[in-house]
Amino acid sequence: MPGIRPHSKRLLDPTSSQRWLAYLDDHVNSLAWSPDGRWLAAASVSGPITIFSGSTGQVAHALAGHSFGTCELGWNAEGSLLASVGQDGKVKLWNPQTGEERFSLPGGGAWVEHLAWNPQSNLLATAAGRKLRLWDAAEGKLLREYPDHRSTIADIGWKPASNVLTSAAYGSLTFWSMDKDEPLERFEWKGSILTMAWSPDGKHIATGDQDATVHFWIFQSGEDLQMWGYPTKVRELSWNSTGRYLATGGSQTATVWDCSGKGPAGSKPIELEGHANLITALAFQHKGPLIATASSEGKVIFWNVERPRRPLVQADFGSGISQFSWSPDDQYVAIGTEGGLVTVCTPPRGK
Repeated sequence: MPGIRPHSKRLLDPTSSQRWLAYLDDHVNSLAWSPDGRWLAAASVSGPITIFSGSTGQVAHALAGHSFGTCELGWNAEGSLLASVGQDGKVKLWNPQTGEERFSLPGGGAWVEHLAWNPQSNLLATAAGRKLRLWDAAEGKLLREYPDHRSTIADIGWKPASNVLTSAAYGSLTFWSMDKDEPLERFEWKGSILTMAWSPDGKHIATGDQDATVHFWIFQSGEDLQMWGYPTKVRELSWNSTGRYLATGGSQTATVWDCSGKGPAGSKPIELEGHANLITALAFQHKGPLIATASSEGKVIFWNVERPRRPLVQADFGSGISQFSWSPDDQYVAIGTEGGLVTVCTPPRGK
């Protein structure tokens, strides 16, 4: 099939188990598991989207994706729709069972860079430049276009267990309802936000920033603090399932902050050292103590955050890691590289 070529070389450490491996034509810039783990969708920078069987790697559908490039992928809560956004200015909805393109919708800008599914419904939020739009994805219907942001939207997401939509842009985090144009609340901060992440309990929200800092808010009070000392801008954030630990990139070392009790202020973080180059991805498993860190030299390292002195497993993929994703049940991990590699393997046990 065009754009995919099989590869049999075993790349993982023997203590781990590789399930399957394939190649796309270009840098892998988005990976998304379906909610039941049946499918893994992968997009390349050049635009095509491939839906693989999560367990076998068999190609279910090769989708055209977006001309000029696909930016992001995401599944609705039922796994009945796959959404994609891209550099053609479109928001596209796909039927994963048939590979059919159900809708191609105008995103509001030349590039549509971000999407976020409401975890409780078929509401889909998308961001293009300064425009934030809300869709009924099942019907392909635009429900709301919020007032233009003051600068380009850097990230969007939903507050856990709520219908509060969050957008990050230069100078602020803004919180929106589904039925009003005016924001519910805004956290002001004079800085350039690159990424954001809610804690699973919705109590905290963190941002990774252009000025090599991490900003941290307590949502209920709006109280905030800042972590600094990173050697470069911070694009990587991940919370563990309990909301106790926040892992951050921005360095060759992954820094893990303990946010329990009075929070990370004045505390000494856990430092996961093992990469020679900058970290490009990190992710806690959905439940349990494991975290994976990945870097631009092509290495993936698994750690137990409760016993962080030594890594559990290290694996070298020969090309910078661009994407990393745990399957919904944590039984598999998917890895994408700058060289076009997509592979699924079994992670180590959390010992």
